[in-house]
Amino acid sequence: MTERHIDRAYAARDPDEIRQIYDEWASTYEKDVQEQGYATPERAAVALTEFISDKDQPILDIGCGTGLSGAAFKAAGFTTIDGADPSEAMLEETRKKDIYRNLLKIDPHAELPFSSGAYQTITAIGVIGPGAAPISLFDAVMHKLNKGGKLLFSLNDHAVVDSGTLGMIHEWTDCGAAVLLMAEDGPHLPGLDLNATLYLIEKS
Repeated sequence: MTERHIDRAYAARDPDEIRQIYDEWASTYEKDVQEQGYATPERAAVALTEFISDKDQPILDIGCGTGLSGAAFKAAGFTTIDGADPSEAMLEETRKKDIYRNLLKIDPHAELPFSSGAYQTITAIGVIGPGAAPISLFDAVMHKLNKGGKLLFSLNDHAVVDSGTLGMIHEWTDCGAAVLLMAEDGPHLPGLDLNATLYLIEKS
């Protein structure tokens, strides 16, 4: 079922359709992506460790899904992790685990349900791009960060070639509103020959 769900997700563009796909996929999602060697969560955890010294600071994992990224962050020593996802079925899977301090259900059509500055670090691993959250999530998250706040996110090969995806980074960095601290390409789903670039951006 892996390729069917992945193909459906990457082909979808409507947020409600995408949420329905992930609701249907929730019970087997973790097994399916792990069988394909899902590598981005561990890569993201390494990046956080390199750039964030205070491992007790609250981190928000947007698009947390079943908790694979949160589990990698926790294994790396981060102690205060909140998760957010639009799929209730994904959140139900996550609630079975001891990973997150709090879990938020978010609506892709509505404003993010937390105050500006509530988190100094926000992650969006495998979240922005075709078959997931729209590019607008990047702006929404950046506006929620205070000066010095960091966003760690990944763009897989599909997202990089999607029109406008890289432009969102330049809109912030070219004018000095943010600084790109890291851009590192590497494996995402090796079993599907799919890579992803990890980006870490800091708000100025």
